[in-house]
Amino acid sequence: MPITITDPSEAAAEIARRVERHNRIVFFGGAGVSTASGIPDFRSVDGLYHQKFAYPPETMLSHDFFETHTAEFYEFYRTKMIALGAKPNQAHLKLAELERAGKLTAVVTQNIDGLHQAAGSKNVLELHGSVHRNICQRCGHVYSAEWIMAREHEDANGVPVCPECGGPIKHDVVLYGEGLDNQVVSDAILAIREADMLIVGGTSLVVYPAAGLIDYFLGQELVVVNRDPIPVSSRASVIVQADIAKAFDF
Repeated sequence: MPITITDPSEAAAEIARRVERHNRIVFFGGAGVSTASGIPDFRSVDGLYHQKFAYPPETMLSHDFFETHTAEFYEFYRTKMIALGAKPNQAHLKLAELERAGKLTAVVTQNIDGLHQAAGSKNVLELHGSVHRNICQRCGHVYSAEWIMAREHEDANGVPVCPECGGPIKHDVVLYGEGLDNQVVSDAILAIREADMLIVGGTSLVVYPAAGLIDYFLGQELVVVNRDPIPVSSRASVIVQADIAKAFDF
């Protein structure tokens, strides 16, 4: 039976103790990692899926909507998906520290906000892409999230266009109806398979195929840091139901 911890300081001490024993740690995270940085998740009471929009968020996050309602998509993208003011929290910072110390080999994330890299992590496998890469579909030039928010090169409908060639810009975010990047998935599978400790944090593990990557973990030390139980909780050695930033304060 797994140990369940709800006190943040106890959780931090327990995670630190287990981290000390391992040297091939992989962190698999989702939206809950960034909520402490002020970025809303999707499925919680205050998440995007419970807010009112002209279209359901699940619809606006689909490839079909991007193709057929491009202007409306970009308005949602700019206002709800890009969060330039967000800063890494203690969870991001500790994971970067563990990587520098040679303890953590990879961060596998479903997040698109770039906060792991902002914290200093180098080997970040972004399953769902990033708002920080926006690519011209004609010439391949890559534009930043800051460029998108500046809104200096748009057509009459507010859709960004490439100032180099006039081509259409597509964000590098995986939408519903689109496949994950095969190389990123392969790298994530390899990292998880070779890990001697897997920490799963801030994710409900209901979005596939990303959630299925957990099945490649062959080790025994599985730590779950999430407010609610998730499908792999029964396999965990430790379950932490506390604020994730505080749980990584060690």
